[in-house]
Parts: sequence; C-alpha cells; structure tokens
Amino acid sequence: MSVYHTEANWLRTTPILDVKTESPTVKTVYFKDKLCAKAKPGQFLMLWIPGVDEIPFSILGSNDGDTVRIAVRKVGGATQALHEKKTGDSIGIRGPFGNSFSLSKGRLLMVAGGTGTVPLLFLAKTLPSSAKVTFVLGAKTEKELIFKDEIEGIFARKRENRLKLITATEDGTCGITGLCTEPVDDLLRGKMPDMVYACGPEQMLLKTFEMCKKHETRLEASLERLMRCAIGLCGSCVIGRYRVCRDGPVFTKQQLEEIRAEFGLSKHDFDGHKIHI
Repeated sequence: MSVYHTEANWLRTTPILDVKTESPTVKTVYFKDKLCAKAKPGQFLMLWIPGVDEIPFSILGSNDGDTVRIAVRKVGGATQALHEKKTGDSIGIRGPFGNSFSLSKGRLLMVAGGTGTVPLLFLAKTLPSSAKVTFVLGAKTEKELIFKDEIEGIFARKRENRLKLITATEDGTCGITGLCTEPVDDLLRGKMPDMVYACGPEQMLLKTFEMCKKHETRLEASLERLMRCAIGLCGSCVIGRYRVCRDGPVFTKQQLEEIRAEFGLSKHDFDGHKIHI
C-alpha cells in the first residue's frame, strides 16, 4: 500500500487533555491517539497547530496505556503557539513514523541532552527488568533537567539498584559542570556497556559517537532534522544517503560512520540550503 494511504499518515484531530509545565522552557502536552499510543521508543509524530504549522515531536507514552505525551521546548513561533494552548484546544496528529531503538539486555548507558530525554525515558520504561542502566541526564541548568524524578521512579518501582543516574549542567547548578558527554569517556573506559543509547543536540551526539568508536562500543543515536512530510518525499531531512524520517530517526554507529561528512556538521534549512550546525 502507498505510504500516502497508510492510516498513520492520515491527519486526526484530537483535543488536548492536559498541559503540564516541566521547566521554564518546556511543557508536556497530553492527548489521546490510538495509533501513536502503540508507538515504540524512538518513533515520532507530526503535530499540526491549526493556522500555524506542523512540526515533529518524539513520542512519550503515558502510564494509562492510550494517552500520548510530547515535550515541547519553546524555540520558535510554532512551539510558542503550542505553549499557549490550553486543555480542550484541538490539535492535529499524524504518525507514528520512523524506526525505533532496539531493546538490549545487560549493562546499558543512556546519554540524554535536553528534550532528548523523551525517547530515552520511553525506552527505559520498556527495557527488560534485568537491564542495569547508567543514565546521564544533561541540561543548561538544574531547572531544565526534565523528567529526573520520573526516571528515578521507573527504576525504584521495577528495577531496584539497577539505575545509576548522573546529572550534568552547563552552569554547574546540579551534578557535573559541563555537557552530558563529560562523564561518557570514563564510563566507557570502565565496565564496557553492552549498548549506548543517545539523543540530544547533534554535536553532543557526535562526541558520543566518537567516544563509542574509540572504545568499540555499540551505539544507537536518535537524530533530529527539519521534517516536512515525514514519509520520505520532500527531502528536507536528508543526511548522506538516508532520510531521517524514513530510515531513522534512530541510527547505528555503523550508519553514522557512513554519513560522517555531514553528521554533526551540516543540515538543510527551510529553503533546502545546506547550512552549518
């Protein structure tokens, strides 16, 4: 069946159920959607703000099974408009799109920067109970460390003594002073994890990739790109030979090596021009 006619690509309108403030710049928006509620960790949706724009967001499942959450960082006109939405306001949804993280066992390292925490939090909820996780959570300030309590709560309930949470803030207000990549090299040099999962700003992902390559560690990283169609037609999200919306957004270390000439260095802008990151 053509991707045009798959149910996931149909626009569904739905009311906002709740809006929660997570930090000075991030809000969580809750709504129901039966398709996106079945999404796997790492997949994304396209959210239409009537009269404004349609933009992509990583999917975060909710505890009640059929409610979906997204984390919205205020960075431009569309996200500002979404921050102003209230309970009962209508939005449009397409998705879920893209691939997902694999589910690994053993010792795992998660590296999350900013709203990159969203797909890794979703992943943490679905991991085998035997998984032992070191979760590095980074942000600019302590107030911007989102979902810290929820991450701790997942492991407190289901995986006692199987979480080591490390925080890093650029201003030093919580945990390590610096980026969330600061402790990664030492962590890889110690007990080698069976898998590294990463999501956040692309230069952060590039540093994580380089360290995983040096230590010969497996890596899956979720990339963010400008997305318009989400079904691989418009080319706005192309990197190397891949379309992030169809071939990603999750890429392995081997795939990232293939696109090393662009990864962490350049992307396409709204006019299709290649610009430096």
